[in-house]
Amino acid sequence: MKNIITIQHTQSIHHTNGMVGSWTDWDLSEFGISQADKIGKNLKKEISDKKYVMYSSDLMRAKQTAMIVADYLGITPIYTEVLRERNLGQAVGKSVEWLRNNMTEEKTIDDRMFFDAETIHEQYDNLLKFHEQIMKSDNENILIVSHGGTLSVFHAIWLGLDADMLNRCNLHGKAGGVSFMDIDIRGSKRITRLSDMSYSLI
Repeated sequence: MKNIITIQHTQSIHHTNGMVGSWTDWDLSEFGISQADKIGKNLKKEISDKKYVMYSSDLMRAKQTAMIVADYLGITPIYTEVLRERNLGQAVGKSVEWLRNNMTEEKTIDDRMFFDAETIHEQYDNLLKFHEQIMKSDNENILIVSHGGTLSVFHAIWLGLDADMLNRCNLHGKAGGVSFMDIDIRGSKRITRLSDMSYSLI
């Protein structure tokens, strides 16, 4: 049996200054810190009676979200590159305006926005391995702190969607959104709440 909670990192400075996120190491904004604090307080009320293990992206905005939430739950995050946002290659460190003016359109999950960028399909394959790892683990209760695009792919994998389905659907979330997943009595994976923003409301 698995209970998985995913947290999309809260507001980062790159959400407010017009810069690309991706692999750039942006800090949380003051508002984002407050959001993460609220998530920690709300989750403590709800899940403090269960033992959770937490995995987090090692990029600063996700790490800061994870550290704040983990402190309320009395756990230590495990940081991993596989939960990073997708690598956009030469767009890293550039503005969103620069990206839009210079990118190659991604018509399928195998297209590259830039010659050195990661494809969505490549991200899917890496996250699939991570999914298999946590499913085989003895940990029943798992928290995952990551990024919007990454969690969109992870949620699709959780539901058993193959990579090609990402050409036709996107399980979109928002910064500070909390999602809940479990397995029902029939053994079916389900998402019971997707990007619930009530946990981060200030």
